Amino acid sequence: MTRAQRICLIFFLQPIALGAWLPHIPGIQTSLGLSNSELAFALIGAPIGTLTTLLFAGRIANWLGARRITLVLYPVFLLVMLLPFMAPTQWALMIALAFMGSSLSLLELGLNVLADEYEKDTGGKVMSVAHGCWSFGLLTGTLIGSAVAGLGLSPLLAGLAIAIVVEALVWPVILKMPVAEASTSAQEHAPGFRMPHPLLLGVCVFTFGTTIVEGAIADWAAVFLRDAFAASPGLAGLGISVFSLCLASTRLLGDRLRHVAEPGRLGQILAAVGLAGLGIIWVAPGVSVALLGLGILGIGAALAFPLGVSAASAAPGTSAASNVAILSFIALLGFLLGPLTIGPVADAYGIRTGLMVLAPTLFLSLILAPFLTRAGNWSGRRQVSDAAGPAE
Repeated sequence: MTRAQRICLIFFLQPIALGAWLPHIPGIQTSLGLSNSELAFALIGAPIGTLTTLLFAGRIANWLGARRITLVLYPVFLLVMLLPFMAPTQWALMIALAFMGSSLSLLELGLNVLADEYEKDTGGKVMSVAHGCWSFGLLTGTLIGSAVAGLGLSPLLAGLAIAIVVEALVWPVILKMPVAEASTSAQEHAPGFRMPHPLLLGVCVFTFGTTIVEGAIADWAAVFLRDAFAASPGLAGLGISVFSLCLASTRLLGDRLRHVAEPGRLGQILAAVGLAGLGIIWVAPGVSVALLGLGILGIGAALAFPLGVSAASAAPGTSAASNVAILSFIALLGFLLGPLTIGPVADAYGIRTGLMVLAPTLFLSLILAPFLTRAGNWSGRRQVSDAAGPAE
């Protein structure tokens, strides 16, 4: 197995436990007797854990390094993913999800740095394919979770089995990853916060506007199919599976699509596709049409992050790596904040209307997509300027 293949396998295995949790959200909501608003309040634990961890995540990453942080956080994350199944109250669920958000953000940081180190060391490209593998891992987890829910099996025991199998598979793979040299860059002594360049901010907000959709659908698709169409637990869990399958498949075609259209235009087209998917969800008369809408929405949301990574690395900033780190954190924050926008609206007007809250965020991505092209053009101008040398 090559180094790139190991990275893809590490990315694929990581979200299986997360995906297996998602189809059980309606059941957890029912067992705890939570309204949609109360469920949304509990789900806020994940972004709270993420935001808190971001205050010191960079220092931990510099201290441990990507390989070590992945070795340590992989088993921690897998064990933390068992906590939501054992939560007896709304507050316990929120605390469990806070631990999940914290461990997930640290582990995601390690994964992205592993991929970045590979690209710097070899000059090869693995980031887009690796994130496609991550999406297929999430899909695999949702299919497992849907099967467990449909068969009425214990989600806790299933989660424990996933943790054991995944850790057994990933541990020897991570051990074979090379250890990067300790960083001695000036960034370790730089000021703690600098306002990102407007081009980078535009790219980040574009990405946030779509990743918030990914997070919202991950948590609410099963609830939507259950409440709108009285779908069984197993059938309701297919909502996130269809969404994830279309998203992952589109990501694998992302590099080819980038040859067809410039990044800004491609971002606009996909945001429009996502809005069309939301429209189908709004008018869907049954489960089959709703699943179609979820699939089209997955296509629309697929390439926001890969396109954002390429644009962020070209945008002005301290370094390409720091720009991508900022984008990664914002994208993960969007994934975790998305579910919070749905609950209160769903309680007041119904879950179908609640999902329509995502339309403004997709429209925001549609408007800001040209920043993807502008960032790439800025990189080209910088290279020309560097080649010309300093002015006399």
